[in-house]
Amino acid sequence: MNDRAFACCFTGHRVLPAGKTDEIRCRLEDTLEDLIGQGVSFFGCGGALGFDLLAGETVLKLREKHPHIKLIMVLPCRGQDNNWSDVQKRRYASLTSLCDKVRCLAPAYHPGCMRIRNQYLVNHADFCVAYLTGTSGGTFYTVNLARDAGLTVINLAT
Repeated sequence: MNDRAFACCFTGHRVLPAGKTDEIRCRLEDTLEDLIGQGVSFFGCGGALGFDLLAGETVLKLREKHPHIKLIMVLPCRGQDNNWSDVQKRRYASLTSLCDKVRCLAPAYHPGCMRIRNQYLVNHADFCVAYLTGTSGGTFYTVNLARDAGLTVINLAT
């Protein structure tokens, strides 16, 4: 993500509400179409379970229609998926293999690596598309970080 003027990052919960994935995907796709129309062409994704993977997959789908857009995976550490199920690992591997760039911020997990990843995503974006329903945790922290940094935050949960 080299050009902040045209970049967007994602943050959201790892567990999405049951039965709402299709609705969230449609809202996300509409939002991204709007951002692409405004000139956003770089999309930074942290690769976490839940909303992150959904967002990355949605960017890849839209890339078929808008080949100029780029998906950049910003991973907190190698082995982020070590404790995931086989199905989750395959989904993650597929996404990372199809993105335009992978940036891994640490060779292994360490306390704080997720926050460093979130800070990196915010530092390289002007928009933050979120799925936030709570008032604590990593998504809440990242949305506040984005607001404090002056990013336009679009919360798909509201």
